[in-house]
Amino acid sequence: MGRLSIEETILYEDKDIIVCRKPGGVPVQTRRTGMMDLESWIKNYLVTKGEDSYLAVIHRLDQPVQGILVFGKNQKSAAGLSRQVQTGQMKKTYLACVQGVPEEKEGTLENQMEKIPGSNFSRVVEEKTKNSKKAVLKYKVLKEKEGQSLLEIDLKTGRHHQIRVQLAHAGFPIIGDTKYNEKEDGKGEWKEMGLCASKLSFRHPQTGKKMEFQVNPDGNFPIV
Repeated sequence: MGRLSIEETILYEDKDIIVCRKPGGVPVQTRRTGMMDLESWIKNYLVTKGEDSYLAVIHRLDQPVQGILVFGKNQKSAAGLSRQVQTGQMKKTYLACVQGVPEEKEGTLENQMEKIPGSNFSRVVEEKTKNSKKAVLKYKVLKEKEGQSLLEIDLKTGRHHQIRVQLAHAGFPIIGDTKYNEKEDGKGEWKEMGLCASKLSFRHPQTGKKMEFQVNPDGNFPIV
């Protein structure tokens, strides 16, 4: 898929789980005819090895976003991983390359966010509404260069398009985000985005061993 083979995207695999690096531009799942998604790609890979094609999607990344995902290869492992997501035991850290430099080098963004009905957009609302939910993330400025910043993001909640929406609302939109960055040309067109799920940690759902994975971003990251 794209410029990588499935073997090159796999970071770890055993009989219970598979950890992959999703390339930017590849959907985790899709209903679009003729478009391969990561789920189908991995299932095909399992079949070619003579394994059962069962694969549970535990968490997702937006299509333009690159980074680490873990999948369950059986129902028991999938249930264990899903519990960790629900209880906040699965830790996700992102790198975001943004326009602008925050005055505070470390901080917390906390907003009410809602998904706009009938669309694939979310937004920050000033007051609580019947459809809004609290969105919280912590950020740290790692580097600055020519009016741009590299931020480390510790995601505390998992709202639709949360990082993209909250950073844009705070005045630091993600480079390459044609949906929420008003300064990007080609609204709605595909571009490589400066957002990467760079670290993932969780407990192995069968052994309880702590698993930690980290990748460096590629593509549209002027600052790394």
